[in-house]
Amino acid sequence: MTDPNREGAVPHLAVIGAGPAGLAATVAAAALGVRVTLVDSAAEAGGQFYRRPAAGLRARRPQALHHQWRTWERLRDALEGHLRAGTVRHLTEHHVWFVERRAEPDRGFTVHALLGPEQEEPAEVRADAVLLATGGYEKVLPFPGWTLPGVITPGGAQAMLKGALAVSGRTAVVAGTGPLLLPVATGLAAAGVEVAALVDSADPKAFVRQSRALAAQPGKVVEGAGFAARLLRHRVRLLARHTIVEAHGSERLEAVTVAHLDGDGRVRPGSERRIPCDTLAVGHGMLPHTDLAETLGCRLDGLGVHVDAEQRTDVPGVWAAGETTGIGGNGLSLAEGHIAGRSAAARLCGTAPDPGAWAAAAKVRTRLRTFFAALDSVYAPPAHWTEQVTDDTVVCRCEEVTGGAVREAVAELGAGDPRTVKLLTRAGMGWCQGRMCGPAVAGLAGCELTPSRRPFARPVPLGVLARAGETDQQ
Repeated sequence: MTDPNREGAVPHLAVIGAGPAGLAATVAAAALGVRVTLVDSAAEAGGQFYRRPAAGLRARRPQALHHQWRTWERLRDALEGHLRAGTVRHLTEHHVWFVERRAEPDRGFTVHALLGPEQEEPAEVRADAVLLATGGYEKVLPFPGWTLPGVITPGGAQAMLKGALAVSGRTAVVAGTGPLLLPVATGLAAAGVEVAALVDSADPKAFVRQSRALAAQPGKVVEGAGFAARLLRHRVRLLARHTIVEAHGSERLEAVTVAHLDGDGRVRPGSERRIPCDTLAVGHGMLPHTDLAETLGCRLDGLGVHVDAEQRTDVPGVWAAGETTGIGGNGLSLAEGHIAGRSAAARLCGTAPDPGAWAAAAKVRTRLRTFFAALDSVYAPPAHWTEQVTDDTVVCRCEEVTGGAVREAVAELGAGDPRTVKLLTRAGMGWCQGRMCGPAVAGLAGCELTPSRRPFARPVPLGVLARAGETDQQ
């Protein structure tokens, strides 16, 4: 880290990710005198949650697509103020593929990125410390027909609506499980799409069992009730404790079959019904992005990055905030980002952090972590979802590996973990490196999903690797 006693030394923090957590951390750290470089792959700040239409679309009321627009405006204005003052640099369209810890006596970190939409030109950022705010990504469990055009994720449908003011069809079914389904269904309905059904595998009784934890966050309950009221207003059918059995179509999606789940999470025979639609937005929750943290050697707690009360990882000089530490929504990401930014600034400046300065954020963090832990137990995928994966169902889209091939690797070739299945079938060897198919492969193999430690966070051209260290520093 930078020596605070060296004359003229200004500590430098690199924040990776410009979503809610990254923005909150950047603003908090810059306000305490730290020089911050905000590195993000998007063309504008905001992340997925604050995604906005391109200026060329001339949206008259972009706030209509958001339910926390004022919070975004405060973050945006604060960021712009720091940019004008020169305390923050915002590097857009920088796709970070590796973070390197430099050796003594230089110390610090080098952030390696690829520039632009084509991700061809290398760039490097040197900093005294790094704050990871890399967010999460959607989990989708396979079923027959899930590769048809017209089948997208809920987040994909929301990104199209927020970023392009577009929808993928006229009649949609929103399905799977997780709190994201509600805003996606209401957003599509408000945009004029006929939402034929909201199909959620969650059991309403599970909400009753978690009523104490849910009631502790009345604002979230009111928010959910608001979404439910809008669904009623748009006459959207809610099919609770139902699941998608199959998607149908020749050239593209034409209909889906849904079925009722029994108390054990199995499809109830004879309960199938067919719903015509040209769009299926289906997802089963989210997973933390931990690639960069893992390459740095950060410890994980389950699937998320382990952090202490200051949002520090167990690697000196590395902080983490937001959904990379565990999925918990925008409010939790903002609280963690604020704490991480203030802690990083204090540590870099050689002063003792003042927990009182983030006491309010810490209380929010505690309450929301408890709330989302309760939601996780409610919004679990059906216990026996693998029974709906036929032997012909494609599980790994990149390598076109079927459910039958995975089952054969387990039953006949002795594979007992995703890595062995990968070696025997190529499932997970494609472009996404198992991010999409990992949960499905683990489920079919009968084992727990564990993060796969990769050397790089994204594919990198060999030429970039050969020239590593020769790039102009930023």
